[in-house]
Formats: sequence, C-alpha cells, structure tokens
Amino acid sequence: MEYIGDVFYDYGGGLYVNMTNKCPCRCAFCIRDMVDSLGDADSLWLKREPSKEELMKMLKQQNLAAYDEIVFCGYGEPTERLDCLLAVCDYVKNDPLLKEKLKMRLNTNGLSDLINDKPTAREFSGRLDAISISLNAPTAEKYNELCRPKFGIQSFDEILHFTQEVKQYVPDVTMSVVSGSISSQDVEECRKTAAKLGVKFRVR
Repeated sequence: MEYIGDVFYDYGGGLYVNMTNKCPCRCAFCIRDMVDSLGDADSLWLKREPSKEELMKMLKQQNLAAYDEIVFCGYGEPTERLDCLLAVCDYVKNDPLLKEKLKMRLNTNGLSDLINDKPTAREFSGRLDAISISLNAPTAEKYNELCRPKFGIQSFDEILHFTQEVKQYVPDVTMSVVSGSISSQDVEECRKTAAKLGVKFRVR
C-alpha cells in the first residue's frame, strides 16, 4: 500500500488514529506547529487522507491485542472525518473479543456539530467509551482569540452545547485546558464550567 503518512501510531501505550490534518481551529499553542510527530510516528503530516477502505485495511493490520485503548487524535480534528471515526468504532464494538479489551476515546475540539452541519452527539452512543473536549478558555472572546476557530465567536457556546449533549451518550466525558496557555485564574474558571456541566476536568 502506498505510504501516505503515519495514520496509526503508538503514543503512551495507546494506539492513536491520525485520519486527517484538517482542523477548523488555529490554536496558538498547537503542538503540530512545533514538532512533526509524536510517539513512534515518523511524521503525522499526511500526504493525503486515507479512504475509509484504506483506513479499515490498515486497522486490520494492527496488532490490536497489544493495546487497551484506541484514541482518535492526530494532527487534525477527528470529527472532520466522522464517517471513518464511526467505522473504526463499529469494527471494534462488533468484535466480542475486542469490545471487551479495547476502550475507544476521542480527543476533540468539540466543534463536531458545526463541522458536520448537524447534531452529532448521539452518533457516539455505544461507540465511544470516553471523550476529551478541549475547552481551553473561560469565555467566548478569549477562546476566539486563543484558538482562532473558523466558525468565529459562536464556537465557544457550541462547545458547551456539544458537551451537554454528548454526556448523555458517552460514559466518560472530560473537558481540558492546555497548561501554560492561559492564566491560573482562567484555568479555575474553566474548571467551574466543567463542574457546572457535570463533567470531569483536566489540565494537560
């Protein structure tokens, strides 16, 4: 198969899935602007996106028994390719042995509904075990300045709405902020936002 970049890579003991380099945000702290790869990947910059068929073929070539977790996280926003994300989840969840062993986690900016122009939280029911949503700022204005989303000022409220919705369908939901990118006071405000929404909070 043609080499198109590191679609699957090992990082922190999990198997990570790097399906796309597309992202609606241009976060000031984005790791992809600092290094070309993470974990055992040579480069997370894709020559092109794999088709769904190519992605599934690559997935079946992985030693899935060696992992406890599959994480959708790379140099793009995974929900930019929602159909592929769901296909990988279904492959695992429809296999009795893999279903018991492998947890499925999504790291996301929380803008899936805007990206896909439809409500998406329900799509993750029975598919994801955990989801980590990047909050990154305590207000819409600060988020817009720090993360520079193409959807503009509405993005922050959409993240809050998505979080409120997705916690009905995914058992483990966490909101996160990046250490050092905002003040300690803003971190505490973000912590309060997560608590108000009834989800976990993490400084990463």
